[in-house]
Amino acid sequence: MQPTLSIVVPVLNEARGIEATLRALAPLRARGAEIIVADGGSRDTTAALARPLADRVVVAPAGRARQMNAGAAAAQGELLLFLHADTQLPDGADHLVRRALLAAPWGRFDVRISGRPFMLRVVAALMNLRSRWTGIATGDQAIFVTRAAFEQVGGFPDQPLMEDVEISRRLRTVGRPSCLRERVATSGRRWETRGVWRTIFLMWRLRWSYWRGAPVQVLAEAYR
Repeated sequence: MQPTLSIVVPVLNEARGIEATLRALAPLRARGAEIIVADGGSRDTTAALARPLADRVVVAPAGRARQMNAGAAAAQGELLLFLHADTQLPDGADHLVRRALLAAPWGRFDVRISGRPFMLRVVAALMNLRSRWTGIATGDQAIFVTRAAFEQVGGFPDQPLMEDVEISRRLRTVGRPSCLRERVATSGRRWETRGVWRTIFLMWRLRWSYWRGAPVQVLAEAYR
């Protein structure tokens, strides 16, 4: 019998899009994947809209890392996939993840950023290339991991930013990631709202500061 895949979706005030996100996961759910929505205390109808379309909705303290850890704790699966609410998996993602986790303890997908600016395609290509070189994944790439490896590194670190970078660093001590070339599609709304070039420079600056040991709380304020 195949191990159960649990998909954890952290949400906060996502009423406008949560139904579409979860309906896109319905074929995977029909094939046995478990869908866990981890709500960070939404003030809208996110949780109510999610309940009919998920196996479980858990409420956790706000913060993506805390929410994903709470979702993982509630999940039944031996395989975990963490999916942002504005990201869509490729067809057959459950099969791809199961196959990948036979060869590696964790991994991620390539990403495509949806939106009109051409630079979003360049940004996505550079993200994928950098991730393949460094073994560091971003949350937008839908990180997946065996429960054993996830627990071995202590789950996501309790920090307000760069939790994806930090867990990648820890998981690299367990093994190299499986870098799937199939692409998830993630929303470019934050890039378009803030400005593509402005967001590029901001993220580069934050990552550089993080590698140099800047306090995560300070970086989180800059990100907001």
